[in-house]
Amino acid sequence: MLSFKSIITSAVLLASAYSFAGPGLADGAAKFVGNITTRGQVRSDFGTYWNQITAENECKWQSIEGTRGNRNFSGCKAAYNWAKQNGGHFKFHALVWGSQYPNWLGNLSADDTKKAITDWFDAVKKEFPDLEMIDVVNEAIRTGNNQYHSGYPNTKIIQALGGDNNGDYTFVTTAFKMARERWPDAILIYNDYNTVQWQKNEGIQLIQTIKKNGAPVDAYGLQAHDMMTQGGGAGGTGGGGGCLSLNTLKSVLDEIWQKTQTPMFISEYDIGTDNDQTQKQCYQEQISLFMENEHIAGITIWGYIYGATWTTNGNSGIIKDGKDRPAMTWLKDYLSKNKGVNTTGLVGGEPVEPEPQLPFKGAAFAIPGKIEAEDFDVPGKGKNDDGTSNESYADSDTENHGDSDYRSDTGVDLYKKATGVVVGFNSEGDWLEYTINVAEAGEYTFFAAVAAAGSTSSFQMSLDGNPLTEKISVPAASSGEENYDDYNKVSANVTLPAGKHVLRMDVTGSWFDVDYFTFVKGANATDPEPIATNPTNPTDPGDPLAIVADPKLDESNTLQHYYVFDMQGMRMGIISGYGFKATAELLKSSSDIKTSGVYFLRNRVTGKMQAVRVVR
Repeated sequence: MLSFKSIITSAVLLASAYSFAGPGLADGAAKFVGNITTRGQVRSDFGTYWNQITAENECKWQSIEGTRGNRNFSGCKAAYNWAKQNGGHFKFHALVWGSQYPNWLGNLSADDTKKAITDWFDAVKKEFPDLEMIDVVNEAIRTGNNQYHSGYPNTKIIQALGGDNNGDYTFVTTAFKMARERWPDAILIYNDYNTVQWQKNEGIQLIQTIKKNGAPVDAYGLQAHDMMTQGGGAGGTGGGGGCLSLNTLKSVLDEIWQKTQTPMFISEYDIGTDNDQTQKQCYQEQISLFMENEHIAGITIWGYIYGATWTTNGNSGIIKDGKDRPAMTWLKDYLSKNKGVNTTGLVGGEPVEPEPQLPFKGAAFAIPGKIEAEDFDVPGKGKNDDGTSNESYADSDTENHGDSDYRSDTGVDLYKKATGVVVGFNSEGDWLEYTINVAEAGEYTFFAAVAAAGSTSSFQMSLDGNPLTEKISVPAASSGEENYDDYNKVSANVTLPAGKHVLRMDVTGSWFDVDYFTFVKGANATDPEPIATNPTNPTDPGDPLAIVADPKLDESNTLQHYYVFDMQGMRMGIISGYGFKATAELLKSSSDIKTSGVYFLRNRVTGKMQAVRVVR
């Protein structure tokens, strides 16, 4: 009834990271590193450094249509043509913005504003029918009653595009739908500032809202002017403070991804300071993080020539008087040696097909049965048509605190202890998912082996997004002192439907460790594997082969768990069944055993062993 779990992990073939070929320092990297025009011009040295271009001002509505109906796209086309002629990437910035719109727009009625916006979209479509990336809406975060990140209330843009009824951002959604009609293959981006430090939550809420309302938004542009602890916020004052904490930045990027499931661009990055070493430190910490973050699709630095950028005295520039500042020296060296990762799903302007999450051991966990907490699903890619994510876990602190090399590529904190490996350092907001296969619908008893030092730890289980249990408190260590080796069992009665489902554990209260879960048929069932209280090897309680002398558990009517070894003594996995005889039959029929031979079952509790001959 219970499935064999091979320790040989099925290979999961992931598509290789897309490489951006072409000019610049990031040639061949997994994501572009671009820049902007300098005082309205594409410098002759642009392609020496950059492989993506955004016009700083030349594509804004005010720059193109100062007089209604009289449009001049020459400056915008210069940036576009550079990308076309040099194998670079071009982003149009921006279609709708509450600043730098034509002066005449503020005098129009809502109906006439809607016509003007439609004409503007159509004119851009005519000039640039094949745009790769577009900042569709810029700086529309609502910060208060009729207050936004830019001056939308000074025009009738909001009313013309459907309004903003108590923050539903209908006008933003409408703009994205209009853009999708004209550019079905472009990456459509929402772009805003202060979204890392000061309006992080408001930015997340905007993305969530417009996606819920059907906006075809493909990416979230984080301007990233707020990358310093002081003086680095939007407004260009610059100069003071140090770099934003790297742990904070990691946590924010992870939170934005988990709550929006939307790929990100670092769209207007700069570090405005005359302190060379501070600027270098920020570049070194932050650019390397952006390049290695799988949810960031590209980086645009907002100016590179000192004295010719928007910050005070142009001090965000990284080339000064024709010489590289230390940040530029570091960037050249880093990009020559590091290509980064990119699994965002944004590849050359076309979405990658989503890939579902997969069971880590190659098959769904059979229920009734046992699930090792560390064997959470392998994450997939992208999102499904219904908007659901193919991620299989979230760890709010991306630093790996564990001491186990098991699944070290995931960033989940895994420790060598208890019955082998446990998931530790569980923080509120973390979650893990497991694909299960329920043999029979009905009532079950759920057990979890957990340890906590305090009394505020808790978690909740769900199935296919629906609550399965209430919040389950994790008991504190019996010693009353911090002790993550003192495991307890918690349980709950649950109702499970038959078939395959996704089981999820959400951490609702920090901090605790979890070793495994077990589902037993029937409500208020007996725990098949009580926590060991008398290991024969007390000096090494974390030994996965530690024996607990309790012969009663060897009865054939009690669910038991057996290690499987081959003739060379290699432990291959765990199989569960009712006694040696029944478990041996399961082993013989297991599809995970590929080769004929003699294998050994060792009762994980009593230590007793028995040989089993398998014929293939």
